[in-house]
Amino acid sequence: MTRPDLSRLSPEEKDALILALLDRIAALEAQLNQPAKTPDNSSLPPSRGQKANRPPRPKKPRRKRKGPGVTRELAAEPDRVVDCHAQACAHCGTAVMPEDQTVRHAYDHIALPPIRPVVTRVRLFGRRCPSCRRRVRGVPPDTMPPGSPFGPSVLALLAYLHHHHAVSYERLSRLMAELFALRISEGAFANALRRANRRLQRAETAIMERLRRADVIGCDETGARLTTADQGTRMAWEWVLVSDKAVLHRIHPSRGRDVITEVLGEHRPRCWVSDRWGAQQGHAETHQVCLAHVLRDVQYAIDAGEPCFAPALRRLLCWAIAVGRRRPTLKDSTLAQYQAKADRRLDRLLAMPTITEAGAELQRQTKRWRSQFFTFLTDRDVPPTNNASERALRPSVIFRKVTNGFRSIWGADVHAQTRSVIGTGRLNGLSAHQAISRALAGQPIFA
Repeated sequence: MTRPDLSRLSPEEKDALILALLDRIAALEAQLNQPAKTPDNSSLPPSRGQKANRPPRPKKPRRKRKGPGVTRELAAEPDRVVDCHAQACAHCGTAVMPEDQTVRHAYDHIALPPIRPVVTRVRLFGRRCPSCRRRVRGVPPDTMPPGSPFGPSVLALLAYLHHHHAVSYERLSRLMAELFALRISEGAFANALRRANRRLQRAETAIMERLRRADVIGCDETGARLTTADQGTRMAWEWVLVSDKAVLHRIHPSRGRDVITEVLGEHRPRCWVSDRWGAQQGHAETHQVCLAHVLRDVQYAIDAGEPCFAPALRRLLCWAIAVGRRRPTLKDSTLAQYQAKADRRLDRLLAMPTITEAGAELQRQTKRWRSQFFTFLTDRDVPPTNNASERALRPSVIFRKVTNGFRSIWGADVHAQTRSVIGTGRLNGLSAHQAISRALAGQPIFA
């Protein structure tokens, strides 16, 4: 900022400059009086919050072990059993017979066998047809097509380690060579994962069809860093849509509502669960805002010194969430009465005066979104928070921080497809590796 020459200013210009500086000072002092935003009272991500030192945790009392003579087997069906019989008494040397002895103690010893790749060489024979003199050649099996030498089991392991555990290509190359005696270059990794895109698209289509039949859908989005040679580094967005049996990830350059419209098509679910972002509105018959986000705004108003409205709103929201946990034991008529009671209590709260700017802003936001606060009280399938969508996005956020983003469009697409398969498999009782293996083999991942 260049300093003006005060000698050339008129008295009126000096007065205007002084008043502008006073207004600027007042605005900065007002910011100093505001409480600091933390992950507990705002949408600040936990990674940017300062972690307080925790006191040492008290040690749990050690469980007493059972006395000798009790058989404790870890495996229900061991692969091999080794019987160890006593030959003679250790005290007097008297010989003891094996048939007179009983099991006094048993334990399992676990070891991994040597791991090496199974290499199948496919040889295609052929000759010229003796009749038409054209070349004929044998057809390879469908499970071993020519091209990439890596089978579905290797491809599933690579996708599992890279997209689920955020193992980089360089570390993957060393890991495969040291553990499995399989030397694969980083370029071969990239080509193998790129070819998985075609196989994962079938699973993604099935997930999308299941979402288009869901009654309740939760949705959220987070940033995704995308670096390409032609466009440089730019910000993209990873969207996630979650139902009771399906999870779909999409990485898109826009944060607008066209992503949801493209995924759902003409389908309009019964309820939509999300935060208060504008692009999340108007996609279902009813809407449930995430009360966890609202409670963070309430906590910020309390930290700012709001004495009445914010604490009372926090008590009301916590009471409503506690009622939601009891929904399986309550009748529909009782839930309707609870919803009416919550609305009446909220009416009384909105009539309360506020004394801080944060409290006034919280009251304005509450009036704006109050119709979407208590949808979950009468709809048993609707959660009060959007925690399911946030948990689905958390592995992708960790992946972005470890790998620093994506280097290609197809890499982002494969990651979104793999996360969709893993999330859907988890909802259907499959582990991450099982879900990826079934999707690459063309098998269904739904229960």
